[in-house]
Amino acid sequence: MCSSDLAGQSVRDLRDTRGVAYAMGASETPPDDALLLPSFEQVRDDKWSFAEATKMIHNETNPYNARRLLQWHARQAIVANPPALPVSQADMDRIYGLPYTRRPHPIYSEPIPAYTMIKDSVTIMRGCFGGCTFCSITAHQGRIIQSRSKESVLSEVREMTRDKDFSGVISDIGGPTANMYQMQCLRPEVEAVCRRQSCVHPKICKLLGTDHGPLIQLMKEARETPGIKKVFVASGIRMDLARRSPEYMRELVRHHVGGRLKVAPEHTDPLVLDKMRKPSNDDFEKFTDIFNAESAKAGKKQYIVPYFIASHPGSDLNAMIDLAVFLKRNGYRPDQVQDFIPAPFDVATAMFYTGIDPFTKKPVHVAKALRDRKLQRALMQFFKPANYFEVREALRQAGRTDLIGNDCESLIPPTPPREALEARRKDANARFRGDYVHTIGDGKQKKRTRKESRHEPGNSYRPKPKPTSPSAQRRKKKPRGPSAGA
Repeated sequence: MCSSDLAGQSVRDLRDTRGVAYAMGASETPPDDALLLPSFEQVRDDKWSFAEATKMIHNETNPYNARRLLQWHARQAIVANPPALPVSQADMDRIYGLPYTRRPHPIYSEPIPAYTMIKDSVTIMRGCFGGCTFCSITAHQGRIIQSRSKESVLSEVREMTRDKDFSGVISDIGGPTANMYQMQCLRPEVEAVCRRQSCVHPKICKLLGTDHGPLIQLMKEARETPGIKKVFVASGIRMDLARRSPEYMRELVRHHVGGRLKVAPEHTDPLVLDKMRKPSNDDFEKFTDIFNAESAKAGKKQYIVPYFIASHPGSDLNAMIDLAVFLKRNGYRPDQVQDFIPAPFDVATAMFYTGIDPFTKKPVHVAKALRDRKLQRALMQFFKPANYFEVREALRQAGRTDLIGNDCESLIPPTPPREALEARRKDANARFRGDYVHTIGDGKQKKRTRKESRHEPGNSYRPKPKPTSPSAQRRKKKPRGPSAGA
C-alpha cells in the first residue's frame, strides 16, 4: 500500500493493514475471524500457557495462510494482523536503487564500528527459511526469500567503484544467509498452505528449489566488474545447501574466501542441534572436507572458523564436554565464543523462560545460573589457562575426570598452569576490591562517611589501625619504671 492510498485516513482506518497490531477499546467487539491466544494474565502466570502462545504465534508466520491473532489483556483486546506479504523483486530493486549516500548520519561525530564492518557490503536478498529457534530473522523479514535482480545488484557494485574512498574490495555479498539467493518453493500452491517452521529442518524439503546457479553467476559478474579487486562472502553459509552444489563450493573457495571462512555449526550434540533446528554435526564435517579439498586444488591455504553457542536450551555439561572433545580432536581453538542470549520472540527464548519446548511440550534443560553458564562457556575455550579451574569443576561435576591428564585425549592437565593460578589470584583480588566485572558503579572512589569499627569488615583483610596523635607517640617512646628519672 503506497502513501497516497493512506492519505487522509485515521489510525482506526489502518487496522486492516498487514503487519499491524492494535489495541481495541473496552467496548469494541473484536474480529470474529481471529485466532484466540492465551490471555496476557495466563501467559504471565503460567509457563505452559506462555509456551502454547509461542507455538500458536509461530504457526501463523506464513503470510499466505496466517490468521490474525487476538489476545485479551483484562477487558481490552489486542489484535495482530497477518504478516506483510513478501516484497516483490521489482519493489526490492526500487528500494535498493534509491540514491543512498552510503554514509552515517552527520549527527555521529565518533567512528561507528558497525558502519566500518558493513560499509562496503552489498545486500542481495532478505528473509530466511532456516527457522533457527535462536534467530528472529523469520519474525521480522519473513520465511520467504525476497531477492534483488542481478541487474540491481551489479548496478550498486558499479556505483561503489565510483566512490573515491572505495578500496575496490567488497567485504560481503549476501544477506541473512549467503546462499539462499532466489531460492523458492517449487510448488506455490503447496507453499500457500504450508505451516512448516523450517524448509530445511529436520531435512531439506523436496519441494524447495536449491539451485545455486543464479547466485554463482551473480558472484562471477560482481568480481569481474571493472574497479573491483575482490568480492568476499562474509554472511553465514547454510552448509547443507552449499554441499548440494559442487560448482558453488568451487567458486566460493577459489574466489570469495579471504583465508578464513566463518561458518556456524553452533553445536555437536544431536539433542541441542534439534532444539536449534540445525543440521547434524556430520553436515559440518562433510562441508569442511569439501572446503579443504577445494582449497588444496586451488593451491590455497585456507581455514574454517566455526562458531558455537554455549548454554543454549537443551545444552548441559555433558553436551558441552562432548563439544570440547570435538574441538580438541579437530584442532579448533575458537577465539570468539557466544553465550546464548534470549532475544524477543525467539522460540529458544520461550524454552529458556519456561523450560518447555513449545512444540512438543516436553521439558528442556536450561542453564540459567551464572555459574552454570560460565562453566559451559569455559569448556569451549578449555585450552585457555584462565579457564582451567572452571573446566576442572565442570569435568568433576559431570564425572568426566578421565579428561584430566597429560595424554593427548585430555582437555586439561592434572596440575593447574601458572597462568591459571595468576588469573585466579587477580580475579579474587578484583572481587575483594568490589570492582569485579559484574559490579555496576561509576568507577569513582566514594569517601567513607563513618569510622571503621574493629568489629566490622573494613577495606582490607584486617581493620586499619587507628592513627595515633603526636602526643600519644611521645608517651609511647617515654621510658617507664624506677629508672625513668635516671
